[in-house]
Amino acid sequence: MDPLSDVLKSIRFEGALYLNAEFTAPWCLRGKFGKASVRQRLPAVEHVVGFHFLTEGACKVKLVDAPGVLEVAAGDLVLFPQDDRHLMGSDLHVAPLESEDADCGDLAANADLISLRHGGGGAATRFVCGYLACNRTVFRPLLDALPRMLRIPLGDRRASSQVRELLRLGVSESGTSRPGAGSTLAKLAELLFVEALRRYVESLPTDGKGWLAGLRDPHVGRALALLHGDPGRAWTVDKLARQVARSRSALAGRFAELVGETPIQYLMRWRLALAARALRGGREAIARVAERSGYESETAFSRAFKREFGMPPAAWRKTVPR
Repeated sequence: MDPLSDVLKSIRFEGALYLNAEFTAPWCLRGKFGKASVRQRLPAVEHVVGFHFLTEGACKVKLVDAPGVLEVAAGDLVLFPQDDRHLMGSDLHVAPLESEDADCGDLAANADLISLRHGGGGAATRFVCGYLACNRTVFRPLLDALPRMLRIPLGDRRASSQVRELLRLGVSESGTSRPGAGSTLAKLAELLFVEALRRYVESLPTDGKGWLAGLRDPHVGRALALLHGDPGRAWTVDKLARQVARSRSALAGRFAELVGETPIQYLMRWRLALAARALRGGREAIARVAERSGYESETAFSRAFKREFGMPPAAWRKTVPR
């Protein structure tokens, strides 16, 4: 299995929502899903990734608090990994419709139904918009490696058609209460995100830095896959280097250059992320979680956990994601 797939196995989408939208020129939308609006469907949601996939027409998109405007057209997927508030429209100077005020009507099982309409009656832009919900604690290395807004062109007919069919199914499932709808939406969200991520990784410059650049490096990527695939193993840089057929110094230097920390520092942070998920999602004793995370004492684990997440494990377990 390739390194990216190995890493993505650790990421679990918890659900999603999709709806069809039709806006006619002139129009402008100021949008953000926000965890508060998502909690009606997913009470324990930790993080939201917003998206728009244009099926017809074209428009402009920009972050509310940052310069730079993207020109997007049919076949483009626009992702907001941090669910940032953004402007989207045929004319970004038109008074925007606030997404909180948008009347989405009743979601229906008919995937062709337009759930949201707005605009001045001119040229139409149609898109599917929605969110993907995930566990931010485990997802953080990837989220931090992505820009706040990115355009993924899926313009070739085959890829665009496949994504469109996934989204049609997502719209249909979002409008039903059929048994298994939540599981179906989560799997669709994962397929959509993985396709977007693959396209984005392929577009990165060969001399780039960061977690995604590390995944693409044949040796660092393999090391990352090993750490994610078996985080409980007593890894050392020597053991990793033997597994990836590199010298210890070469692997350590290249890993730090791309990822920004040593392999063992990265492993400890990953173990803490898994521990955070386990603490919030189960009743396992903190001492057992500490042992599984590679700490010889619960005290040392608690100190490391507090440095990483700002509170001790016992307090973390009691909190509800905000």
